[in-house]
Amino acid sequence: MNDKIAIIGLGYVGLPLAIAFTNKGFNVIGFDISLSRVKELKKNKDHTLEVSEEALKQAKTLKFTNTINDLSVANIFIVTVPTPITKHKFPDLTPIIKASETIAKVLKKGNIVIYESTVYPGCTEEVCAPILENNSGLKFNKDFYCGYSPERINPGDKTHTINNIIKVTSGSTPDTATKVDELYKKIIDAGTHKTSSIKIAEAAKVIENTQRDLNIAFINELAIIFDKLNIDTTQVLAAAGTKWNFLPFTPGLVGGHCIGVDPYYLTYKAESVGYHPEVILAGRRINANMGIFVVNKLIKQLALRGHEIKSSKVLILGITFKENCPDIRNTGVIDVIKELKEFGMEVDVYDSFANKNEVLKEYKLELITELNKKYSAVILAVKHEKFKKLSWQNFTDKETVVFDLKGFLPDNIATIRL
Repeated sequence: MNDKIAIIGLGYVGLPLAIAFTNKGFNVIGFDISLSRVKELKKNKDHTLEVSEEALKQAKTLKFTNTINDLSVANIFIVTVPTPITKHKFPDLTPIIKASETIAKVLKKGNIVIYESTVYPGCTEEVCAPILENNSGLKFNKDFYCGYSPERINPGDKTHTINNIIKVTSGSTPDTATKVDELYKKIIDAGTHKTSSIKIAEAAKVIENTQRDLNIAFINELAIIFDKLNIDTTQVLAAAGTKWNFLPFTPGLVGGHCIGVDPYYLTYKAESVGYHPEVILAGRRINANMGIFVVNKLIKQLALRGHEIKSSKVLILGITFKENCPDIRNTGVIDVIKELKEFGMEVDVYDSFANKNEVLKEYKLELITELNKKYSAVILAVKHEKFKKLSWQNFTDKETVVFDLKGFLPDNIATIRL
């Protein structure tokens, strides 16, 4: 392959992408600003569990680096950095801006810069391209070109992997769009969908998770209503699900790097052009407040069983944002923990999937490593398969309230569900 590809950002998206290109014979440079991440990967280890040790060993044409000058040999740059939100729920473009500034230092005539990070419609051409232009001295769509192909990585999912999910592609010129599309066709078995503009590809990405957020919000609102009516939500959904076109969503905490974040990118852009989105923000409010609902429901059950609320010991099973995955970004579980502590309850968190150092750094929480004392309440927050093998008698008794948020536990263990 004549193209030399540089992947900027080696997280849950960038690393599998780098491996995919390497497996098809491309020379790939994997760049990350984290020296510890680069060192880890050079030892064929991936703490995200997205890529196996054997796959890393076999990636002979993949070079890991945190040195900018090593990127100078590339002619195609693919940006896979995170795009989070600020505490005020505005898009935080710092990572993508920094990545663009880095690429600009080594950008050459004829190069293509492809963005995979989730952004609002217009961001690639209105924010990123000018940064590349201003810091490189090159002219956009004359000396260099841009593409946008949104990531569709599902962390922890070993079925829907990068090569068997259709890839949306686009380019800043018709010729660039074709080149970007042909590039991804070489690694995506499921095929590609070439859009007519970068903005369309950006918009397609941002509504994928906004749609899911709204669907979950509807079910969460139903759970709140049915709780007040003393109706079992699980049974209602099972009955409704017998109709062929009823969508199979379930209530729960909403977190992660996409669903709880992407809607704010769309609402930010909408408000910048004078439109206040009501449905999207209403869904966000419902999902953002589910932690409060969970804790209130738990406290009601504890009170009915005669437990003293203050100083009650509560065990949280799971801190990651989804099952069988170490990703703790924007986990909805943290809202439950904070709310429990507001009531003066003592909270322990157990999760053998999560990296204890990352949890401590991100959330100031010390994970426990053993389950050897009794709790007033246990909240099953994440349905890790490992939790099926737990010896529940070691940390529960007949007075323990077990709140199953995921419909994961058998009836003889779960006391209440959403």
